[in-house]
Amino acid sequence: MAKKFTLVTGGAGLIGSQIIEDLNHNGNTDILVVDHLGTSEKWKNLQRNFFFDYFEKDQFEALVDSGHSLLSEISEIYHLGACSATTEKDATYLIHNNFHYTKKLAHLAVDRNIPFLYASSAATYGEGEFGYDDKAPIENLKPLNMYGYSKHLFDLYAKKTKIADKLIGLKYFNVFGYGEAHKGDMRSLVLKGYEQIRDTGKLKLFKSYKPEYKDGEQKRDFLYVKDASKISIYLLSERKYGLYNVGRGMAETWNDLAGALFQAMKRPTNIEYVEMPDSLKGKYQYYTCADMEKLQKVGYPFGFTNLPDSIREYVHLLEQEAK
Repeated sequence: MAKKFTLVTGGAGLIGSQIIEDLNHNGNTDILVVDHLGTSEKWKNLQRNFFFDYFEKDQFEALVDSGHSLLSEISEIYHLGACSATTEKDATYLIHNNFHYTKKLAHLAVDRNIPFLYASSAATYGEGEFGYDDKAPIENLKPLNMYGYSKHLFDLYAKKTKIADKLIGLKYFNVFGYGEAHKGDMRSLVLKGYEQIRDTGKLKLFKSYKPEYKDGEQKRDFLYVKDASKISIYLLSERKYGLYNVGRGMAETWNDLAGALFQAMKRPTNIEYVEMPDSLKGKYQYYTCADMEKLQKVGYPFGFTNLPDSIREYVHLLEQEAK
């Protein structure tokens, strides 16, 4: 049988489920989904979408290891499956899940000439002491946590083994949107904040411990999941190989986000600044902003949704779900 399936690992996750939804809108339901559902509510993201078959990640890894005939039917791969917990302390687990699994799938893709897109992360930039430039050498980067390092390891591996120019790697920045409810502590502040404001009328933000940043003025490059999906699909469908930042190229404060959230929920702004846990203090990014020149140069045509509009749409979806 001719190659025909799109493989989406992490297909029940935030970005993966949005990509499948968008592929469905483009008429593609010949999709193989891989994920690890466990005891979470992640399965609800599968329910939104249409696909051909589902595999647990260990089950699919066994198919890869055995060289199963199904692999010859895969025409493109979106590899978004990973442990995305920045607080995960089990380094052995992260190495297997985020590094070795990615190596296996990348070599499968390169050997079989299958277009391959994988999720790297803005966490690879660490404190940003070398900037957030996806055109700069990656060897000097120093991620602040093991999650970021596990992603960085594969970026380095792809470069050293000279397969990087046959892959599309995406350094996603702060992605938020519908479909992240299962992520526990790793949910975006938009969703956590929505729940706090709904339940208490108040939103808690971390105090700043650097004098150059006032409380709530720490900055992030926030990206709506629908834009993350559009960029991903564009780069893979157009075969634009390379390592790219995926953000908006705009740093906005937590206070900006909070203001947009209160406005979307039609509540008065009420922010409480709280102590940051000691476990986070040395691993907290005070500023991220993607250099987006590389994406623009390859002709990405769609632009970005601004923060107030994306939060307004997201809040509307959450309110619809709650009815």
